[in-house]
Parts: sequence; C-alpha cells; structure tokens
Amino acid sequence: MTVSELKLQEPITLPCGLTLPNRLTKAAMAESWADKEYLPGERIFKVYEAWAEGGWGSVLTGNVQVDVRYLGSPGDISPNEDVDREKILSSWKKWAKASSKNGTPAIMQINHPGRQSPAGSGKRGFFEKSIAPSPIPLHLGDGILAKLATALLFGSPREMTIDDIHDVVIRFANTAKLAAGAGFAGVELHAAHGYLLSQFLSPASNQRQDEYGGSAKARAKIVVDIIKAVREAVPKTFCVGIKLNSADFRDKEQLEACVEQLEEITGAGVDFLEISGGSYEDPQMMQGTKSASTLSREAFFLDFAKEIRGRFRHVPLMVTGGFRTRQGMENALREDACDIIGIARPAALNPTLPKNLIFNKEIKDEDARAFTRKAPDLLLPKLLGIKVMAGGAETDWYMKQIRSIPTAL
Repeated sequence: MTVSELKLQEPITLPCGLTLPNRLTKAAMAESWADKEYLPGERIFKVYEAWAEGGWGSVLTGNVQVDVRYLGSPGDISPNEDVDREKILSSWKKWAKASSKNGTPAIMQINHPGRQSPAGSGKRGFFEKSIAPSPIPLHLGDGILAKLATALLFGSPREMTIDDIHDVVIRFANTAKLAAGAGFAGVELHAAHGYLLSQFLSPASNQRQDEYGGSAKARAKIVVDIIKAVREAVPKTFCVGIKLNSADFRDKEQLEACVEQLEEITGAGVDFLEISGGSYEDPQMMQGTKSASTLSREAFFLDFAKEIRGRFRHVPLMVTGGFRTRQGMENALREDACDIIGIARPAALNPTLPKNLIFNKEIKDEDARAFTRKAPDLLLPKLLGIKVMAGGAETDWYMKQIRSIPTAL
C-alpha cells in the first residue's frame, strides 16, 4: 500500500461540521508553562507553531484549568479573574493562531483538578482546601511517608456544595466561550486521570446521595450539565469532545457503569470521544519486562476500547495509547477500532511526525516507526512508596522535551 492510499490520510468530518484533514491528532500532554499571570507566552507559541506545521490532523493543547484558584500545577494556564479579559483573549488568540498554522484545527483541553490540586497551586489560600464530590483524600501510597506527603501536599478535600457545582459548570462554559472567541476550533473536556470530572464519575470518589451522586447516571450529571452549558455558550460549529481513561474503570461492573454514563454524555451532544489508558498497538507483544499489573491494565484497555466502540459507533472515537508504527495505526483504522489516532509523547520528540515520518512516501512501512525514550527512574519515590512522584518523573522529563522543541528545529 502506498502512502497516498492510507486511511490515515483521509479527512474526517465531526458532527459539528469541523473537518480534520487527516486522522492523526497531537494528543494533550502536561506542559506547565504559563507566565506569572497564568497566560500562555511566546515560548509556548513557538512550540505550537512547530506542531501546527507538522502535518497533524488536529492539535490538542495541554490542559487549561477553568478555575485559577485550583490548578494541577503552579504553571498551568488558566483564565485569571485578576487579569483584564481582553488581555487574556489577546494571549489566547496568539496561541490559537500559532496552533492553527496551515489550517490545522486546534482544540483546547479544559479541566478542573478537584482534589488533585496541591497546596500552593492556584490563587487560593495555602491552607484552603481543594474541592471534590466527597471529602475523600487522595491515596498516594501505603507507606507512612506516602501518607504524610498526601496530608501535606493535598490534605482532605472539601465536599462541594450544589452552588460549588453550579459554579464549576459556569466556569467550564465561560472557558469554552473564551476559547471560541480566541479562534480555537473546539474544546475537550478532561474527564480522565483522576481529575474533578473523573472524580464525579467514579463511585470510589463520589459518595454523594443527591442529584450528583448515588447512581451511575447521577454521577454523570455534572458532565452532562457542562456539555449543555458549553453548547449554549459557543457556536454550533464549535467542537466539543471528552476524554476518558480506561484505568478509571477497573472491572466489568465499572465498565457497564461507564457505558450507562456515556449514554447520558453522548446524548448531550459530543463531537468525539477520546479514550486512553493502555497500549492498543501490538497487544501480543505485552510480555517480557512488563509487570503483571501493567499487563492486566493493558488487557482491560483493549476490552474497554472494543466495548466503547461497539456501543457508541455513532460517536467519532479517538484512541490514544501506544501507537508507534504506521502499520499499527493504519490497521486500527481499517479494522474499525477507531476513527482517529492520538499521539502524545512521540510528538514531544518529533513535532513533525506526520509530515516527516508517517506520511513520508520515502520511508517504508517497516521503517515508519515513532520512538519514545524512557525517562530516568527516580529511586527515592519508589523507596518511599509515593506513586505519584514516581510517575510524575516521566511526565516532567517529557515536559522538558516539549520546551526544547523550538531550539531543536
């Protein structure tokens, strides 16, 4: 098969009318690169220009927090209420313009960290608690030091009132409206990785017994409310997607609850669904150095992806997870496993990956392979039993690679 015959090269039109010129999306990654006013700056514009010129079908930004009081890290971008709206809009317009060079649709991922907002991140008092559906603290590990780190960094969150929930809904809608006004083609709601919307969806972190908890459907209500509010705030042609992670649904029972929730969520009107949480490509290679827990998680990811595809075929599906070869990506599309391929970490190392590798007719199929690098292990977090620190080391390493993109070109 020649490169010109690849299904990967085919455009796809989303329900809102937005057309992606091909099926490769630069997926969202942590960036933590805002200026002191929580705005994007010139350095990040240059990174997004590189991605926009790389031949991607669309570019997803790193997560933008909808409430500047609650950030996932001190460097998160967020609409700061202490900054003039026109100044925010001006900086976001520059970001959207850089991200949309050559007509590449740019989609902003918007988020609220909930209980995953550490002390000192955001414009709230140092001792002011984070918020969550229920006052259940994070679990960073079983050791004494891990528990101490949990208490010091995160503490126990405050249970959200109904007014708090309504405020969050409004903030998501306002952030989406700003993104639309700035020239972004859409937004993606981040309902994965243990952040606030994920916390509401999960019975482990949402033990409410009101209209926002107590059943799978009720736990999805905040997401449905947000989608409806966003739809009212933006043009009909503005794209609204959502991201889920299979790791947030750990067994068949939770998968069925997820399906029930997605029936409500997709019914509210989403243009695409992104799922991540494992390695989709070459599942037969899941052996060797991978741990039993990793193998189990990745096997469930495959089941999760197939189940969601089968139940929600009418919703364009993006799968982000482990795609590294042209042939593996192409097979996933031709086997109807998904409609869009999400690529994250390889895009940090090769921002022009579609143009220079996947769609490069000079490169044979067997050689068209993206690469990643394993970040250096941090021994101390493993010894202390603090899971989030051990996992965060690799995220930090890739953030550094993103920041080096302008100088590498």
